[in-house]
Amino acid sequence: MPLALWALTLSAFAIGTTEFVIVGLLPVIAADLAVSLPSAGLLVSLYALGVAIGAPVLTALSSKMPRKALLIGLMALFTLGNLLGAMAPDYYSLMLARVLTGMAHGVFFSIGSTIATSLVPKEKAASAIALMFTGLTVALVTGVPLGTFVGQYLGWQAVFYAVAVLGFIAMIGSAILVPNNLAQQKSATFSEQLQVLTEPRLLMVYATTALGYGGSFIAFTYLAAILQEVSGFGTDHIALLMLLYGVSVAAGNIWGGQLADKKGPIAALKVIFLGLAGVLLLLSLTASQPILAAFTVLLWGAVAFGNVPGLQLYVVRQAEIYAPKAVDVASGLNIAAFNLGIAFGAWAGGLVVSQFGLMYTPWIGALIVLLAYGLTHISGKLDQKLSAQTA
Repeated sequence: MPLALWALTLSAFAIGTTEFVIVGLLPVIAADLAVSLPSAGLLVSLYALGVAIGAPVLTALSSKMPRKALLIGLMALFTLGNLLGAMAPDYYSLMLARVLTGMAHGVFFSIGSTIATSLVPKEKAASAIALMFTGLTVALVTGVPLGTFVGQYLGWQAVFYAVAVLGFIAMIGSAILVPNNLAQQKSATFSEQLQVLTEPRLLMVYATTALGYGGSFIAFTYLAAILQEVSGFGTDHIALLMLLYGVSVAAGNIWGGQLADKKGPIAALKVIFLGLAGVLLLLSLTASQPILAAFTVLLWGAVAFGNVPGLQLYVVRQAEIYAPKAVDVASGLNIAAFNLGIAFGAWAGGLVVSQFGLMYTPWIGALIVLLAYGLTHISGKLDQKLSAQTA
């Protein structure tokens, strides 16, 4: 894999840490800022909304910028957002900082996916995307558990300062490793970009992405709370369990990319969505037993992010057919769909927790994931029909 992919992975690590470390810090932030747990959960939703806005809108507005300059600028914005979060004097200031940081996140992953696929042969496209997204999974393995530990003992502000340093290092890494002659697509007109939002097949992929990711986040947003309040783990064990989850995610992400390369994205997504729904249902039964709960968290990680390479590869391939002049924008909208799913999942999870309780989140999330499986099945049938018509 080219060195440029490793530069993208380094940036993804910094971004993944700031996105997901908040899950382990929710109880700490809620207590420190004197807000409820569901209110603290909105920090996940609003970050995701920042990504959802930034991915399509800023990707379109920055389409004429050189790719390397844009990457460096995005990491500078990301670093600034985390510094503002560390210095936020209250809950609303922290919310604003999260939205700003999320906007940088959205553009990074939308252009990063198309850059990753352009750097390797077509048969390695999903693996290239998986490698870039490995930065997210490594963040879950190391950044999130370490950040959770630091936040519990030094305060959540220290975590944001540390992530700002990571962002600066990633910015320097992009300046050194990313080549200057990155391929850049011809800028699409506004009408060509708008075509992405009017193409039913692309909209179906976005819905699949939002539901598949959102269903998992209904429960994942409150994972730390479930492990503390239901499973009975102490705060000292939460970081270790997040590490366990992250190790499993890292393996599952690579496996998901390889499966998508070997079987195709539709077949891979069917397997992963069924596995994810099954694990969420299992968690609703095992959460009260600490050992079984820890084992279920390990299984959850193996399928939680394995759908990312397949979904991102599938939307790029669909855009090449239905919106060939706006592939970057189409990719950006799928990143938006991921994060709309996260925003929905965190919001819906907070609603479920406040109205019914923590342990309603896993099985409700499983039902949402099954809807994503249904859409994947329909997409596959439509692909087969198109192939038969063009044969």
